[in-house]
Amino acid sequence: MQILKPEDLNARNALPDLDFTSTADLLGNGNEMHQHAWVAQAEAKKAAMFGLNMPHVGFNVLVLGAQGSGRSSLMQSAMLEVSRAKHKLHALVDLVAVCTFEDAQLPSLIKLPVGRGAELREAMDQFSRDLVAEMMRMVCAKTHRDVLASVETRLQNSIEKLTQQITRDLPEPASQHLARYLRLVKHETLQFLAGWQPPTQADGEGVEALMSEASLARLRVNVLVDSRVAHAQGLRQAVVYDNDPSMQSLFGAVESVTDATNTPEFLRLRAGNIHKADGGMLLLHLRDLLSDEANGAQIIEKLHRFLRNGTLQIEDTGGGTQNTNLLQARTLLPIQAKLVLIATREDFYDCLDQNPDFFEHFPIKVEFAERILANTENYAAIAGFVAQKCAQHGTRHFSADGVSSLINAMQRYEEDQSRISTSFARLECLMLESAAYGNDAPVVTAEHVRKAIAARSARHAYFEAQIRDSIIDNELLIQVHGEVVGQVNGLTHIELGDASFGSPIRITARCYPGAKGLINIDREVHMSGPNHDKGIFILQNWLSASFSHLAPLSLNASLVFEQEYNGVEGDSASCAELFALLSALAGLPIQQGVAVTGALNQFGEVMPIGGINEKIEGYFRVCQALGLDGKQGVMIPKRNQQHLILDASVIEAVEAGKFTIIAIDHVLEGVAYLTGQAAGTPDHSGNYASNTVMGRAQAMLAQYRTTFESNQQRRSHSAAS
Repeated sequence: MQILKPEDLNARNALPDLDFTSTADLLGNGNEMHQHAWVAQAEAKKAAMFGLNMPHVGFNVLVLGAQGSGRSSLMQSAMLEVSRAKHKLHALVDLVAVCTFEDAQLPSLIKLPVGRGAELREAMDQFSRDLVAEMMRMVCAKTHRDVLASVETRLQNSIEKLTQQITRDLPEPASQHLARYLRLVKHETLQFLAGWQPPTQADGEGVEALMSEASLARLRVNVLVDSRVAHAQGLRQAVVYDNDPSMQSLFGAVESVTDATNTPEFLRLRAGNIHKADGGMLLLHLRDLLSDEANGAQIIEKLHRFLRNGTLQIEDTGGGTQNTNLLQARTLLPIQAKLVLIATREDFYDCLDQNPDFFEHFPIKVEFAERILANTENYAAIAGFVAQKCAQHGTRHFSADGVSSLINAMQRYEEDQSRISTSFARLECLMLESAAYGNDAPVVTAEHVRKAIAARSARHAYFEAQIRDSIIDNELLIQVHGEVVGQVNGLTHIELGDASFGSPIRITARCYPGAKGLINIDREVHMSGPNHDKGIFILQNWLSASFSHLAPLSLNASLVFEQEYNGVEGDSASCAELFALLSALAGLPIQQGVAVTGALNQFGEVMPIGGINEKIEGYFRVCQALGLDGKQGVMIPKRNQQHLILDASVIEAVEAGKFTIIAIDHVLEGVAYLTGQAAGTPDHSGNYASNTVMGRAQAMLAQYRTTFESNQQRRSHSAAS
C-alpha cells in the first residue's frame, strides 16, 4: 500500500530541451505541419510510403486508426509527396470519349497523354467550325457540284494536318487508335457532304439548321478526364480523394435525358473518380461506403470486381440507354489505380467478417498509433504542430508552458503519464479554444489553456451537478463521514455522449447463516451485465479459497448497489463489494470517507480500471460539497498510478492534507486500511489470528456453520416427528 504524494498525481512534462519563447520561433518553411504529425506516427509512415511507392498492381493500402488521429490529412500528404517524386514516371493521362461512327450512340474511349484530350477537343471543334464554313459556301453556291470537289480537297488537307498534329509523339496504341478515328472522321464527313442537300436560303434560320445537324455532334470530343490541373501542381500521378462516394462518383455514369434529344450517347458519359485516378491513387473512407444503406454493399462488390479484374465499365444507372450491354462493353477500360482505404479498426473487423475476399486486395496495412511515448522528440513534434496550426488559423502563438499544458491535456485524454494521445483533431480544437481566452496577451499561456479546459468541463457538467445536488439534498444516500459496518462507497464512471464523469454509489452487504452463498441482488433482478457478474464470481471464489478449510461455506450473503436503477456493468467495483462483505462478516466498520475502485483477480491482486481520473475528481467534488475533514480520499489500484492526470484542485487538496489517494496491490492491504486492523495471514493450517480482519471473518463463518448445522438438525427432528 502507498499513500500517494502530490507529485505522483499528474504527469511532469516540462519542456527543458525545447528552446523557444513561443511557438512562433518554431515556424519553418510552412510545409512542416505534416512532418511534425508524422513524427508521432513513424511506423505508420514507413508502411504508408512503402505501400504508396510500390509500382506493381494489387498493392492497395488499408489505413487503420481512430478518428481524429490525422489519418486522412497525413495520407493525403504522403500521396502528394509520392506523386511529386522526381524519380516517378509521368502516369497522368487524359481520357476522351469519341464517336465510333458505326453507331453514334456508342462510345469509343481513348487514353491520351496529359493535355492532349483538351487539344483534341479544341482541334475537333475547330474542324467542325471549318466544316460549317464550307457548308455555308455550298449554300451560297448556285449548284451543289460547283464547290463539292474543292470542299472535299480542303477537308482532306485539313484532316491530314489534324492527324499529324494530334498523333505526334503519341505512344501506341493511342496513336493507332486516334489515327483510325481521324480516318473515320474524314470518311464520314465526306460521305455526309456528298449526300447533304443545302437549304434553299442562307438566312439566319439556315445557319441555325446547319449548327443543329446531328452529324456535327458526332464530331465533338467528350473529355472525361482532364489532368492538366494536376500536372500544373507538379504531380506525376493522379491523387484523388472522394469524400462522398457513390456509384456515380466512383464508377461514372451516363447523364439521363428528360426529353427527345439527338445528343449522342458518348457525349453523355461522365467519368468516375476511379477513371480520374488511373495511373495514380484514390483515397476512400470505409465508413462512407458502409453508411450508404441503399448502395453500400453494391459499391463494395463493384470495387471488389475492379480490384480483381483491373477493368472498369461505365453503367447507365438511370436505365435510359437502349443498348446497355453494348455500352458497357464499349466502356470497359483497363485501369491501374491504387486504392487507399481508411477505416477504424471496429469498422474494418466488422466488414472483414462479411467481405474477407475484398480485403485480400489490401496487402499493405498502415496502423495509426492511438498514443505515443511522452518524450522530448514527441514534445518537439507537438510543439511544431501547434506552431504550424497557429500560423494556419492566424491565432496567437503558444508559450512553452502553454504547449506543456496542451500536452498534459492530451495525456489526460489518454489517461497515461507516460504516453500522449494522437488525437490531433482534439488537440487542434483545444488549441483554438485556448487561443480564444488569450484576449490581448502576446502569447497563449498555460493559464489560458486551463481556462479553456475549465470552460469545456463547465459546459458538460449539468448531469454531474444534478447527481451531486441529489447527494447534498440527501436524496441519494452517500455518507462521507464516520464509519459503518458492511457499507462502502464505490465509484462509477458515467458516460453520456460527450459528458464523462465519476460519481459515488453506496454498496452494502448483509450476511447470515445459510447455504446459498453469495447473492448479487442486482444479478438476481437482471440489472447487472456479464462483466459485473464475472467480478462477483471471482470475488466468491477468492472468499471460498481464503477459507478453504471451512468450505463449503455456510453463508448467505447479499450485495447490492443502493439506489441504482439503470443497471450495473463492469468489474471495477469488485474490490469495494469485497470490502463491504468482509466488513459485514468481521463486524468491523469501514471509513465512509474513503471511496474504493478496482477489480480483483482470483489471487486477490488488484487490477487497473478505466476512468480513474473522472472517478477521483467526481468523488472529490462531492466531498467538497459535503465538507472536507481530512479523512476523505479514494483507494485505487497501484497499477493505475501511472494513469493519474488529476485536476489542480485535487492535487492542492492532497498537498494540504484534506484529501488522500491510496494505492493498493492486494485486497488485504485495502481492507486493513479501511478497518484500521491488520488483515491477517493464514498459518500452515489455514487459520488466521483472531485479532485480524480475516480472523474475525473466519470466526464468524465458523459460527455460521455451527448455527446452520444446528438448524438443519432441528428441522430434521421436526420433520421426523
